[in-house]
Amino acid sequence: QQLTTQEIKSNPGGNFDVSKVVQTLPGVGLSNGVGERNDIIIRGGAPNENVYYLDGIEIPVLNHFQTQGSSGGAQGILNVSFIESLKLSTSAFDSKYSDALASTFVIKQRNGNPDRFSGNVRASLTESVLTLEGPLSPKTTFLSSARTSYLGLLFKLIDLPIRPDFYDFQYKVNHKFDDKTTLTAIGIGAIDNFSFAPTRDASPENIYVLRSTPYINQWTYTMGFNLNRRITDGYMNFSLSRNMFHTTLDKFEDEQKIEDKRTLLVNSDEIENKFRFDYNKFVNGWRFSTGADVQYVGYSGDVFNKIRQEVKDEDGVVIAPEQTITFDSKINFWKYGLFAHASKHFFNEKLLLSGGVRTDMNSFTEEGQNPIKTLSPRVSASYSIANQWRINASVGTYYKTPIYTALGYKDAAGNYVNKDLDYTRSTHYVLGTEYMPKRSLRFTFEGYYKRYSDYPISGLTGVSLANQGSQFGSVGSEPILSDGKGETYGLEFFVQQKMTNRLFYVASYSYVVSKFSGADGELKSSSWDNRHLFSATLGYKFNKDWDLGLKYRFAGGSPYTPFDMVASQQNYLLIGEGIPDVDLLNEKRLANYSQLDLRIDKKYFFNKTSLIVYLDVQNLLASKNENEPYYTFKRNE
Repeated sequence: QQLTTQEIKSNPGGNFDVSKVVQTLPGVGLSNGVGERNDIIIRGGAPNENVYYLDGIEIPVLNHFQTQGSSGGAQGILNVSFIESLKLSTSAFDSKYSDALASTFVIKQRNGNPDRFSGNVRASLTESVLTLEGPLSPKTTFLSSARTSYLGLLFKLIDLPIRPDFYDFQYKVNHKFDDKTTLTAIGIGAIDNFSFAPTRDASPENIYVLRSTPYINQWTYTMGFNLNRRITDGYMNFSLSRNMFHTTLDKFEDEQKIEDKRTLLVNSDEIENKFRFDYNKFVNGWRFSTGADVQYVGYSGDVFNKIRQEVKDEDGVVIAPEQTITFDSKINFWKYGLFAHASKHFFNEKLLLSGGVRTDMNSFTEEGQNPIKTLSPRVSASYSIANQWRINASVGTYYKTPIYTALGYKDAAGNYVNKDLDYTRSTHYVLGTEYMPKRSLRFTFEGYYKRYSDYPISGLTGVSLANQGSQFGSVGSEPILSDGKGETYGLEFFVQQKMTNRLFYVASYSYVVSKFSGADGELKSSSWDNRHLFSATLGYKFNKDWDLGLKYRFAGGSPYTPFDMVASQQNYLLIGEGIPDVDLLNEKRLANYSQLDLRIDKKYFFNKTSLIVYLDVQNLLASKNENEPYYTFKRNE
């Protein structure tokens, strides 16, 4: 499925955020009850099963306040003024993309204005963005931007205890050496600070946020170069990039910021240095692609985490000892992969066959050097029944490297106990049809089944990590088992009317079932098992440059786990939140979710400038969507 820059910019309730806009596409679910986070849930998979590529460079961090070891966050980093198009693939991934279990996002950025310097400013109640572009030489263009938020000020005015502030920066430089050779340099960076302040109203909700959420300081960057060289009947790509993600998490008992009350302190860095080469050739109607990628990665983690406090009986006898995770680790290792892909049309262009294979290895895990263990073939076919109808089918196996927080975990004796982790495996089976009565109108209907194996399971709770990732902070710094299984399956319907004259619309319905097993081996509903997802977006252009947009979303209630009341009471002072009863994993469900968003734009055009004034209202009908229950106490006088 594809979205253009105009569809992203004008999306009601999207707030110029790519992660929110893609929720209009089929199979894309919500991360939790009220959908205030940017976790992208594709066909019932966990948030960290997706990969993102920007002009051929992988962007591992796409959001501000991203959860370490997972994905998501509160607000997207990408500047939509840079984006030309976005393509979401939920299966049949190109073999050059590694670590994709649920989807690939391939984002293409436009080049800067080659004729003159220009730019735009966007200002709202939450942020301001400056974008500049223009020529640097007859063969070189640039795009650059900087953004600052003032959410902290806004939240102070409305008496919320959190004070989130962020900055981000982005650039693209494109240089054309000649008609055959182009060099592109891109960069993106972000600085995040998540702190707290007392509120006028000491409501249970405000107390919960203050006691349960850590202070967060993060910064991240990705910088890369892509050299594209045209050859006879083909082209070559050389990509070189570096990305880094720094996280500091700090949390105290009852918000008392003194050393002996500290319950969590994490200082962590993740660094990846990547090189990828791919060679593409077109011969007698065949398209061949082959290549290799190499990464030198590093993880350092200084972790102190109090999980449970000591519990004594009435006689002072310890019945449950204190449980604390403490380690300081630093690992460096190599990751490398080989891939090949081929495709061709047959029978007068009616049948398109495409197939590929990939293998991934690493120098850290015990079986990481075995190329056969991660051999991942995939094949797809698309057959044109008539000029307007196509049948599409695919089957493929995909692998994902264990997360760095798990690989860097040490036990009390200083051993890296998760070195025996396997790559997570997912096999997809997909069948669907596509109908295009005209170039601007498209219908798709698709069914899928995905089977998972070697999925990571928490060694402390016995719960699949497929259920984690929707909370702020970090996941994975604990003993992990590669024993988990899972399955997701469903049906998707999608209709897309591109902008013609005055109207465009997209609508999608998905039925999705998502189940994963823990240490007990029993498949249970995952946190992303919404069952029903519906989304519809409509845009209309009126006379005199007025635009109207409406977006409606519906999701079936998300599963959640009730609290272990005894353990929660015993540990509330320590961690400030409840402890789930894993024996009742996801046995309860929230109420259904629904939200209507409205957007109105008015454009004014002048000699050398234009002005767009917009009103964007989220949850226009004030729907009272249910979130997962909080565990806290209401204080008396």
